[in-house]
Amino acid sequence: MLSIVKYIGQALVYAAIMASLGFLATSPAYQHFPPDHAMIKLTFAHGGKHITDCVRTSREDLKDLAPNMRKQVRCSRDRVAITVQLEIDGKAVYDHTLQPAGLRNDGPSQVYEGFPVTAGKHVLSMRLRDTKRTDGGFDYETTAEVELSPKQLFVIQFRPEFGGFYFN
Repeated sequence: MLSIVKYIGQALVYAAIMASLGFLATSPAYQHFPPDHAMIKLTFAHGGKHITDCVRTSREDLKDLAPNMRKQVRCSRDRVAITVQLEIDGKAVYDHTLQPAGLRNDGPSQVYEGFPVTAGKHVLSMRLRDTKRTDGGFDYETTAEVELSPKQLFVIQFRPEFGGFYFN
């Protein structure tokens, strides 16, 4: 008789644990993203220009070097930091100077940021500077008006071979 009570008690404890897990798995309802909003993602990896200009090596200097070190053109590995700005409807939401990656500052600068906005029409202004320019101007500028639907993911990427910023 004692073993039957023990098994019934054990079954009740297991049932209570399963019911608790089932309740917590479905309630309370978690809403990750408001249903009337869209998401704008700014994501890319881009290497800025080299800090110093490439130098052409003269024939006399090449003769003094070991055969495995003879390069016609020498370039530094260091790259400039890039400056990225994003405005949504005239309001600056992202304005950062991104340092190059890598141990020798020779890798691409990377950005991956998300901006939730209400669905509807928005004016996006994107700017990027990837040179040593100090006059405050930008090398790439794009302004676009977009219509975003609820729960839409709108991706802004950058590729200089495509003319700068482009959208997915």
